[in-house]
Amino acid sequence: MFQGEVQAVGKAGRRGDYHAVSLSGGKDSTAMLLMMIERGMPVDGVFWADTGMEFPEMYRHIEKVDAYLFRERGLHVRTLRHPQGFEWLMFEEPKQKRSAVERRIRDGVPLCGNGWPGIRVRWCTGQLKTHLITKEVNRLKGEYNAVSYIGIAYDEMGRCKGERYPLVEWRVTEEEALRYCYGKGFDWGGLYEIYHRCSCWCCPFQRIDELRKLRKHHPELWGRMLEMDARALAQFGETPLGMFRKGWTVGLLDERFEAEEQGRKFCRRRKKEAGAGGPAPLVCAKTGVPDADAAD
Repeated sequence: MFQGEVQAVGKAGRRGDYHAVSLSGGKDSTAMLLMMIERGMPVDGVFWADTGMEFPEMYRHIEKVDAYLFRERGLHVRTLRHPQGFEWLMFEEPKQKRSAVERRIRDGVPLCGNGWPGIRVRWCTGQLKTHLITKEVNRLKGEYNAVSYIGIAYDEMGRCKGERYPLVEWRVTEEEALRYCYGKGFDWGGLYEIYHRCSCWCCPFQRIDELRKLRKHHPELWGRMLEMDARALAQFGETPLGMFRKGWTVGLLDERFEAEEQGRKFCRRRKKEAGAGGPAPLVCAKTGVPDADAAD
């Protein structure tokens, strides 16, 4: 029914219509684009926001999608990028809002940089993805009778917010979307065989197991994270901006994963439990056993 509806709109659509597809590069948005092309739906522009922190396999995937899109529709993927990029935002962006400057001075936090993204302030998604795509789509809506298509699967329909979601309308689940892409020859170089999701490799919101896999399968990217971690700690200290995630730096995770590989328990010091004049007690991260037993 939906396909027939779109075909009818395509025939009767008035001049000035524009069909904009938001491409994240993941399985759902890729499946949506491929299905739209296969079903003969109108596609006037495909927009992808490059954070600069994508997996190497993702960049190759986008190149492959671009080649397919050009072959089928004579279009290229339009890449949107922040003029400065992730690390500039993380370490160098100057704070200008008066309240932010005053708060940082009060808390003794440097006036430049956003630090690691946090649960409450996901500046990475906002400035490097959502803002860029939304700005472009809103520009198109101002110039055309534009329709925006977003790749959210049927089993995540709760995320829908007022645009067009073909996979939801077709009741295509995440699993079905991935199988469809594989059937079309798009496999992300095996990323989905390793990771649950293929977002930025430096994302602090990944599961611990995903980070463990990153260290194993992409050691060069893990090395870059360790460098970013050291810089964040030097600039922001053990504050929410300087800590990769609550209670963990990338360095501590590296020690933990190394201990796991060697078959030994990982122990670290709980700084907040240390007395003013003595060292912090050792605590086993796995069992929570303190002091000498943790060392054993």
